[in-house]
Amino acid sequence: MSRISHIELDDSNLPPPTPEIEQERKVAIYDLLEENVFTLPKRDERTVPEGPYRVGLSIRDKRLVFDVLTEAEDKAAEFHLSLSPFRQVVKDYWQICESYFDAVKTMPPSQIETIDMARRGIHNEGARILAERLEGKAEVDNDTARRLFTLVCVLHFGG
Repeated sequence: MSRISHIELDDSNLPPPTPEIEQERKVAIYDLLEENVFTLPKRDERTVPEGPYRVGLSIRDKRLVFDVLTEAEDKAAEFHLSLSPFRQVVKDYWQICESYFDAVKTMPPSQIETIDMARRGIHNEGARILAERLEGKAEVDNDTARRLFTLVCVLHFGG
């Protein structure tokens, strides 16, 4: 059972999310919990608690923190990732999302599709960076990395 069964975002220090950000968050959480791959690799000779896992995501001291618990809420792992590698791709992602949100209101489908393709490309780049940063700490598949990246964006830009 190498998966995430529950995810919680600590957004207590963030401004209230916009309706668009709240929708992105809800969809990412729903999709993530429906299907994901999340495995803690064996490190040294220590035993790794088996999943499913309860994951808390937060930003503390300018670092992305993954707090991983077992279903019984015992500590399984905690890792901190620098936000620096994410800054530009998160900024680009929200800029293209704003363009997309505006486009769906007024533009023809062909232009919306072009913006959406660019949005997916940036999203894939963010997921790739996240998967690389998690290397050796947690193993995720591409879809899980994409959904987690969306949640990183929500935490990073908050409102």
